[in-house]
Amino acid sequence: MTPNPAAPLSKNEVLKQNDPTLGGQLGETLADPALACFSSDDEQFLKFHGIYQQDDRDLRKSGKQYVMMVRARISGGIIPPEQYLAFDDLSERYGNQSLRITSRQSFQWHGVVKDNLGPLMKGLHDALCTTLAACGDVNRNVMAPATPATSALVERVQEDARRVNDALLPQTGAYHSIWIDGEPLKLTAEEKQAFTDPLYGKQYLPRKFKIAFAIPPLNDTDVYSNCLGLVAVADPADPARPLGYNLLCGGGLGMSHNNPATFPRIADVLGFFRAEQLVDVAKAVLTAYRDSGDRTNRKHARLKYIIAERGADWFRQEIEARAGFKLEPARPFHFDRQGDLFGWHRQMDGRWFLGLYVETGRIKDTPDRQLKTALRRIVATFRTEVRLTPSQNLLLAGVATDQKDAITAELGAHGIPVENQAGAIRRASMACPSMPTCGLGLAESERALPGILTLIEGLLAELNLSAEEIIIRMTGCPNGCARPYLAEIGFVGRAPGKYSLYLGGNAGTTRLNQEYRASVKVDEIVPVLRPVLTRWKNERPPGERLGDFCARVIWPEEKVLTTTAVTN
Repeated sequence: MTPNPAAPLSKNEVLKQNDPTLGGQLGETLADPALACFSSDDEQFLKFHGIYQQDDRDLRKSGKQYVMMVRARISGGIIPPEQYLAFDDLSERYGNQSLRITSRQSFQWHGVVKDNLGPLMKGLHDALCTTLAACGDVNRNVMAPATPATSALVERVQEDARRVNDALLPQTGAYHSIWIDGEPLKLTAEEKQAFTDPLYGKQYLPRKFKIAFAIPPLNDTDVYSNCLGLVAVADPADPARPLGYNLLCGGGLGMSHNNPATFPRIADVLGFFRAEQLVDVAKAVLTAYRDSGDRTNRKHARLKYIIAERGADWFRQEIEARAGFKLEPARPFHFDRQGDLFGWHRQMDGRWFLGLYVETGRIKDTPDRQLKTALRRIVATFRTEVRLTPSQNLLLAGVATDQKDAITAELGAHGIPVENQAGAIRRASMACPSMPTCGLGLAESERALPGILTLIEGLLAELNLSAEEIIIRMTGCPNGCARPYLAEIGFVGRAPGKYSLYLGGNAGTTRLNQEYRASVKVDEIVPVLRPVLTRWKNERPPGERLGDFCARVIWPEEKVLTTTAVTN
């Protein structure tokens, strides 16, 4: 669907065009205690500052109770100990006493009322953290492999991720003025409108832009789902440094139900470039998208639609023209798995890290598991580095051998086992927050997935399949924040208590799944899955995963059934 050049700009484009500083009336509203919330226009500016205005949907019967969600920008998910302790303290003082690990290796603070927003943002700045460009029509948090044991390349790739992250930050002064100085940006209307960001221009990007790095054979960042994917190729002369990167472009998972013009898509492999060309290539991809995206229809504005319609060859030529050099042919690579390591493991430097399962990414205390308290005590005592994974789990890194037993004991005292932390399907699961705060949620996700996993675990036990890993992901709407379209089993909310059921992703998350049933109630999930899982058990060759079985057997059968139904 080619954009109509005569169509009017979308509302968001007009807002950005009229105030390229992204300041809006945020400072004025923040300073006015009589105002309970920000205007609808300023809600859009807030996103560029890493903030979503929401309301507690559980309380709507008594009127909207406005709260904010604040998202940090943490390149590669690496958090020094002092910063983690500051984050924990801020969640206790200004949030809902929890920290939420995002699917892009960052933290979110939920339940922040307007009066607490300023102190929280100032506290994040004092902890040397920013939320600028964690949301909005800009490049978002850059993902990178976090596990310090999987490859000698990890730390160098993390450095490259930080370089890209810093190079693509917007330069508006409104962020510092509002959240650090505590006052609106002191510019006239004319001065505001005259501002032009050196990289993003006056209107920034048509929609959000996502970048991830990956090191084969582990695809822990789901690199194919990103607008820009960077697959590291080790230098044969020094395997601890990248020779360069294979370039992937055009991935993205958001869609809308019943709108075939929207769809999830995995990225195309466009070529290879040298490590020293990294920032130039990243800027070339971003500006090519900036200048060619649809600014009239936000549902059609992502980079994936441009490449789907104009082709990978066209986009490669755009990148080469902007970067000033030709891409080389892609180097061979292969991904065979996704996911995290749990328990104690040696790092490449000889120290240890501990992988901890965090159910649906929520760090909190419950009567049975005081994860938040345990982590605070461990980080404060042992000064461990914290690393967030793209699967919403957590690593305690840089642990000396003589600290392991004490850390294990501290966790055990708070109900957190180090071994056998959770069943196989739980360890491979993800969920978005959805209810009660996300305004886009059509169904429960974070609050529903644990119970649904219990139902599926019961079915697997019935079939003697409990030891099998299945990648299961759930979102409360079709926007795909937990990347359900790459899962072996994906649940996508359609209405309260109803989900579209997707089957057929693979272990390396390099293949999209397909919709199997359009609207499944929670109490229908086990009856719908039982025949599929039973056939998988009885008909698969040894070692075949559920997703591969579905792609090989179930998809062709469903296609025949669909064709027959249409014909009849």
